[in-house]
Amino acid sequence: MSQLSERPADAVVGRSLRHESADLHVTGRALYTDDLHPRTKDVLHAWPVQAPHAHALVTRLRVEAAHGVPGVVRVLTVEDVPGVNDAGVKNDEPLFPTEVCFHGHAVCWVLGETLEAARRGAAAVDVDYEPLPSIITLTEAIAAESFQGSQPTVQRGDVHTGLERSAHVFHGELELSGQEHFYLETHAALATVEDDGRLFVQSSTQHPTETQEIVAHVLGLHSHEVTVQCLRMGGGFGGKETQPHGYAAIAALGARVTGRPVRLRLTRTQDLTMCGKRHGFHARWRVGFDDEGRLQALEATLTSDGGWSLDLSEPVLARALCHVDNNYWIPDIRVTGRVARTHKTSQTAFRGFGGPQGMLVIEDILGRCAPLLGIEAHELRRRNFYQDGQTTPYGQVITQAERVHRAWDQVTQQGELERRRAGIAAFNATHEHLKRAVAVTPVKFGISFNLTAFNQAGALVHVYKDGSVLVTHGGTEMGQGLHTKMLQVAATALGVPLATVRLAPTRTDKVPNTSATAASSGADLNGGAVKNACEEIRERLAQVAAQRLGVPAPDVRFHDGVVSGLGTDQTLPWADLVHSAYFARTQLFAAGYYRTEGLQWSSTVMRGSPFKYFAHGVAATEVEVDGFTGAYRTLRVDIVHDVGDSLSPLVDVGQIEGAYVQGAGWLTLEDLRWDTSDGQHRGRLATASASTYKLPSFSEMPPVLNVALLERAHEEGAVYGSKAVGEPPLMLAFAMREALRQACAAFGPDGTSVDLASPATPEAVFWALQEARAGHDGDVDEGQGPPPAEADPAAPVRRPESETAQQQLRES
Repeated sequence: MSQLSERPADAVVGRSLRHESADLHVTGRALYTDDLHPRTKDVLHAWPVQAPHAHALVTRLRVEAAHGVPGVVRVLTVEDVPGVNDAGVKNDEPLFPTEVCFHGHAVCWVLGETLEAARRGAAAVDVDYEPLPSIITLTEAIAAESFQGSQPTVQRGDVHTGLERSAHVFHGELELSGQEHFYLETHAALATVEDDGRLFVQSSTQHPTETQEIVAHVLGLHSHEVTVQCLRMGGGFGGKETQPHGYAAIAALGARVTGRPVRLRLTRTQDLTMCGKRHGFHARWRVGFDDEGRLQALEATLTSDGGWSLDLSEPVLARALCHVDNNYWIPDIRVTGRVARTHKTSQTAFRGFGGPQGMLVIEDILGRCAPLLGIEAHELRRRNFYQDGQTTPYGQVITQAERVHRAWDQVTQQGELERRRAGIAAFNATHEHLKRAVAVTPVKFGISFNLTAFNQAGALVHVYKDGSVLVTHGGTEMGQGLHTKMLQVAATALGVPLATVRLAPTRTDKVPNTSATAASSGADLNGGAVKNACEEIRERLAQVAAQRLGVPAPDVRFHDGVVSGLGTDQTLPWADLVHSAYFARTQLFAAGYYRTEGLQWSSTVMRGSPFKYFAHGVAATEVEVDGFTGAYRTLRVDIVHDVGDSLSPLVDVGQIEGAYVQGAGWLTLEDLRWDTSDGQHRGRLATASASTYKLPSFSEMPPVLNVALLERAHEEGAVYGSKAVGEPPLMLAFAMREALRQACAAFGPDGTSVDLASPATPEAVFWALQEARAGHDGDVDEGQGPPPAEADPAAPVRRPESETAQQQLRES
């Protein structure tokens, strides 16, 4: 067992502890970025001037009238930028644009003594626009061949030969919607100028170092002249990985040119209309099976909706391609990806980072093809599971296949699925207008950043003379419990009680060059760095303790604040040892570092082993569908998920529950809509508030939600044997969508194949079950259909709900 993963007996890690800030959250005493401005003197407030076009040139900008509004102090424009007028990670996002590229694009910002003054000043700014043609939908982008960035391909074997040898070949297409992050805290920043001219920026950001770098290059400064701090976030989900940078830069620019602190916080509507979403995708595919239902070949083209700039669209697409196999062995495969450029917000990271979109493609294929093959969907999935020694399409060896099998069996047994399936069949036979179904789906999700360089982290640990410990690490807390886990890691590594350790806010002047808290890697990377720093300090203290206890340093033990030695009854209190060590001039602080080993990846050829390991899980979901309205209820959910040896079980279970619900929201409720008419509101987000964008609520929660952590799941080479938990459970919600598909099929004759829209809203479910009632399950023709990349680009991608909901499935 490696030193990194070895866990001492009775460790603090592994205990079910509540979130370290739970009391602060529920009492309202937890401070977030925007809570700091009332404590700051002479703060100015920023408000954007937003364009009313999806695509237009700014031909004239007149700000004079704004200066006549009482309380307006400054209007920030491109002339104020001393450095680079760009806030994008790909240098394609002008901070002050001359070409508007989405409805609501900010062309300048007004600073006011009050928020109301800034708002009124923004309304007074006069802007002339020259409207230009716009591309809003993926259909339009594909037809116009409007693409940006690279077009990678993942492949293995000969897909055409694989399809030719297949006994059954089907082809079809799928469009899946994006998703709004809808974190509780909107984007916020507070910038102040220090007495020596340095910028101090408080930002709600998942990537403080990147925020620091963007602010620095906008202002023409070096990184050491900008400090970014993140206290905590009220949610992130990926939406604060790259998107906060521009807002922090506006606040910093305002502070620089006025000499006064500047606060920027988006309203909910501004946040919804100005910030990126989960990428919507379109997929066109051909798939082959043998007579026993085993996958033989898959050819597909995946097109993501990148919005107006690249942002993280390329790595999101790469992860989608690397997860299109999910947990299934596909001998011959070729999947090509491309990023569409549309006149919408620049779509960005969202929990799962493209993985969910890629995995949904294969799950949709299996769900639609199972009835046509005459095989139960759960059996078709199980029959195609990976086995150890097989490789992914990009060449990584599968080593833990048995975990999915164990999780599947545990869900089947504990969920009593065989008994319940019989009960569901009896229920459906006696209920003409209500149908039930239960579906089971697996998850195999790779853990590590696509960009290998991001797989590193640092930490700074201080031990004070009284024995108390202060930990700073490069990860950010957004409610996911990262700080709780880091407290447990530090207490375990030092052998002290949890109360001895405190976490400091994440700051770029304490831990430099941080990676984003993303890719489910926060605990892996920062935990490794914290553990490394603590072990350095403990080794130094062991030398001091050895002299006091009269034993060799390797025989010194640290446990629960007591220091002992093998072969002696003598002990030392932790605080006494620390005090002695200080007077013995022992260094009581350390900078820790961790890098993920064993990663090999070429993004050019899309080959290698990009992931440290895979996280696994299985979910079973039972639903009931009303045949009159398409309304549905989730009756029961059973989950078994692999988190290795959990660092903090209570936190992990909470993450699994929350991820499942968020995934269910994406797949069934959250329906992003843009105005696609040719009128003046073309490109406007129509779902720009909680009243028009449906989020999961308590009414959608299942009355029975059973979550179990997979046992015997130690992960060698990861911090204390644990595994990541942030993103993988979101894909467990595929089981809900597949259950809805099967319930719709129950309204039709046996063997009905159902094409279900995504999101599967009650309206979409209604049209799907209507198609099932009519006996429609797609045309069946000889031939394999056109290759995915050569299909008619002008073909409709998403049909109106009033039309047939059945995509064509063709079998040769």
